[in-house]
Amino acid sequence: MTSTNEITDLQMLQGQLRLKILSLYHQAHAGHIGCSLSCVDLMIATLVLRKREQDTFLLSKGHAAASLYACLNHLGEISDEVLETYYHNGTTLPAHPAPNQHRGIPFATGSLGHGLPIGTGIAQAGKLLGDDSRVFVLMSDGETNEGTTWEAAHFALQHGLDNLIILIDKNGLQGFGNTADVMGDTADVRTWKAIGFDTVEVDGHNVDNVLTTLDRLTDPENQNGKPKVIIARTVKGKGVSYMENRLEWHYLPMTEAQYEQACTDVNERYLLAHETQA
Repeated sequence: MTSTNEITDLQMLQGQLRLKILSLYHQAHAGHIGCSLSCVDLMIATLVLRKREQDTFLLSKGHAAASLYACLNHLGEISDEVLETYYHNGTTLPAHPAPNQHRGIPFATGSLGHGLPIGTGIAQAGKLLGDDSRVFVLMSDGETNEGTTWEAAHFALQHGLDNLIILIDKNGLQGFGNTADVMGDTADVRTWKAIGFDTVEVDGHNVDNVLTTLDRLTDPENQNGKPKVIIARTVKGKGVSYMENRLEWHYLPMTEAQYEQACTDVNERYLLAHETQA
């Protein structure tokens, strides 16, 4: 069980990375803020805290690239100087992740439906090599509308890829509306369980619970030949009051006043609360 001090440290990290993400979007005057804030806690659990050297992490929902860049900066894989070039001409940190520039970004992503097929291929390679590597693929719930997602899912089942861990950022909103209204709830826990995945539903903003779930699913003594999927209930724009559960923050950049309010919200929700608990 995570101690109280560790939980408050996690809360502080959640706030610090959100402020970094907001700063990136502010200086670039760019959109896709809401989707980055909905999945950063899942990245903290996987990329920051559980990914080992031999493992692979893929951000399939590449429009949340700022979250990826902030986490890699926290890990020391992207320098502060390089991070400042986000969205600039000639940058190695464009709006969607680009490959062959940073060790933590092995493939280009963002054209939705490609991350899981790539991840299943890497997981299959690990099985063929007989190593203990794991593959984490972070997807959006809207991305589960894609046919390639289901082709890859059935490939993973057929080949017993229990070294594959899918995390679905289920914030309920996609480009043009509520995900359930577009093609139905294709990120439903019952669907994934019915086809054979080891399936768990969690609060995607409770990092401690996500960590506990990851540890249980990846425990070598609990392997059952099934690929894993964690369906994480999240909130688009999590941490910023006026962005939460609002479709427009899939697209809009912030004004100066909105940026200041967003930083105030994050400070009050995560950092000041951390100081009070400490």
